[in-house]
Amino acid sequence: MRQSSVRGERPRRRRPNAQELGWDESLYDGGGAHGPGGVPGSSGMALGNGVPETGTEAVGAPAGAGSGGAGGSGRSGGGRRRRSRPPRKGRRVLRWSAITLAVLIAGAAGGGYLYYEHLNSNLRKDALDLGNGGLRKPEPNAFGQTPLNILLLGSDGRNSEENIKLGGARQDADRKPLADVQMLLHVSADRSNISVVSIPRDTRVAIPECKDPDDGKVYPQTTAAINVSLQHGGPGCTVATWKELTGIYIDHFMMVDFAGVVDMADAIGGVPVCVDRNIYSHDKKGRGSGLRMEAGTHPVQGVQALQWLRTRYGFGDNTDIGRAKAQHMYMNSMVRQLKANARLTNPVALRDLAEAATKALTVDEDLGSVKRLYDLGGDLQRVPTKRITMVTMPWVYGPGEKYVLPKPGEAEQTFSLIRNDTALDGKDKRKKPAPEPKPTTPKENVDLVVQNGTNSTIYGPVRGRASVGYNQLVGLGYTNTRVDSSLTTQADTTLTYPHGKQGDALALAKALGLPKGQVKESRTSDTLRLVIGNDWRTKGAYPKPAAQQKSEDKAPDSADALNGEDDKACMKVNPAYSF
Repeated sequence: MRQSSVRGERPRRRRPNAQELGWDESLYDGGGAHGPGGVPGSSGMALGNGVPETGTEAVGAPAGAGSGGAGGSGRSGGGRRRRSRPPRKGRRVLRWSAITLAVLIAGAAGGGYLYYEHLNSNLRKDALDLGNGGLRKPEPNAFGQTPLNILLLGSDGRNSEENIKLGGARQDADRKPLADVQMLLHVSADRSNISVVSIPRDTRVAIPECKDPDDGKVYPQTTAAINVSLQHGGPGCTVATWKELTGIYIDHFMMVDFAGVVDMADAIGGVPVCVDRNIYSHDKKGRGSGLRMEAGTHPVQGVQALQWLRTRYGFGDNTDIGRAKAQHMYMNSMVRQLKANARLTNPVALRDLAEAATKALTVDEDLGSVKRLYDLGGDLQRVPTKRITMVTMPWVYGPGEKYVLPKPGEAEQTFSLIRNDTALDGKDKRKKPAPEPKPTTPKENVDLVVQNGTNSTIYGPVRGRASVGYNQLVGLGYTNTRVDSSLTTQADTTLTYPHGKQGDALALAKALGLPKGQVKESRTSDTLRLVIGNDWRTKGAYPKPAAQQKSEDKAPDSADALNGEDDKACMKVNPAYSF
């Protein structure tokens, strides 16, 4: 049975404190004497003012059961425990483990196997994908590297008194939560950059058939606002919806509710945000988040941080588009704040952060341990802030402006960049074009396999697509072609080749009219393999893409990109909500 916050909150019980479970603060001594607050180097500064007593002991986590954990006493021959300050590199990893929380990812720091297991027990887990799609994980590149895609979700569940207090609408206490915040975090294969794509909650999309893993209920395919997908069996249906819409393989998901946002914001400390004029998000109809703030830059935390992230009425045109922009500003600011915040090198703050994040998160089964979260933090700490880019899916209003739709051409362009592991900031290093290798094998002798990749949960597969492709390839002179009769799912048609066969692959791509970007080396294949994707569902030549923007190697202007180092960004306040 899954352990998800979707069904309701757990019974409360007294939890042992961190020291009882093995947390040893001396292992993370930040230097200097202990101040009155018990924090190394704190000089008497209190940590966590205004933090509620329950559920706010926030994120970080033990690096595992090493010398100080179970099975290892961590003692020398004389029986005394050796204590030492962690190396500078270790501190950077600890801090980056906290930084990953800027995108709802927990890191790790601590000591003691029991405490490690305690943090593991805080995490709630759920199924990753409830759909029937067969989207394949991308193959490693020539260096054995693969990108990482994580779907970040914020739910509006009122399944606890705390969530009702924060979110209001007690009448919705029994309603299944909606996924009102949805962002895809893409980490490049070489870990040089991060791209984040938001989809507004009222985007109308096809939601595939999903089966609830708890009660077996089957939710039929439907068309609705994307936030409704969470009600169709849990976050795994939202993952399936994203995969169907974008063609992007998703490795993990992470979900947090109202109370979790508040707890983590308190544990991290204030995050600076900016408004260009006074704002009060409240009107005569009772609409608004309640955010009240004067013009300028101010740190927000706790309830005010949640209000910022939920504000719709008062930002921009009072739609989810403005809200997504505000969320991007908050996340970028949080990353910058955490990188500069010495507070997160001390053990108390790290322990609090560990507690809050692990209690707040619901994750997929494969990500459901502090060790996996710690490893993830190690990956992300390599990405410089200047290479973090956040965008909103290009969109257009639907009829009556009651919902939005993916903008034709430009939404797909954005998704295609992610699928092809191209940074949205357009700053990928451009290599000097090498001389194009010549074919080494006569085309009638090229060992070639063709496969149907048009399987689609929404549209269904195009039957016989591989056979049609086979006839086309033979007609071009590739008579040594074979058909792989298994059906798979791909958004883009791809041609992969083994080492040493690039010339043969490029010659075939040219004959088919296939873009060079869709020709890739494979470390696992010993033949050329053409997988006909959902971009080529009809007979005839490969369809030419629609007119491209001036630059194809970055997000279109309509995606409204925000760079991680932009500390001058300020939300535009709707005059109707100013005071």
